[in-house]
Amino acid sequence: MLRQKLQDDSIVALKSGDKAKLSVLRFIIAQIKNQEIEKFGPVGGELNDEEVMVVLKKFSKELKESIEAFEKGNRTELVADNKKQLDIVMAYLPKEIDDTELSREIDKIIAENKSVFDENPKKIIGLCMGKLKSKADPARIMKLLAPRLQS
Repeated sequence: MLRQKLQDDSIVALKSGDKAKLSVLRFIIAQIKNQEIEKFGPVGGELNDEEVMVVLKKFSKELKESIEAFEKGNRTELVADNKKQLDIVMAYLPKEIDDTELSREIDKIIAENKSVFDENPKKIIGLCMGKLKSKADPARIMKLLAPRLQS
């Protein structure tokens, strides 16, 4: 379904002349096809929405890293281009929860698994990542988890 939406939106971008969006969507679709070939081989098959989401998240992470590197190198034109691309990609990803809600979710997971947390606090990392990775960036999860692991 998400894959089809990407393809439909690429057709709309082509017809409307939105070259920037078309370029990003074509790249994403190519990445999805590469994953499908890697997973299914010559038999063929399509990735499900969750697997397509992984491709989108990976690309958004690469764009964020590029933006960071270009900002350090004072490459403002490349920063702007990558931010536009990131905005396009983020439109297809679910909206992340804010830090307050994320912190609440982490506290809830710790409370539900108090015995595990008391025994080995670092095991909570895996539980939090498993339950929250679709709701927030893993780096944000770790940032909010770190103080809890030290106390």
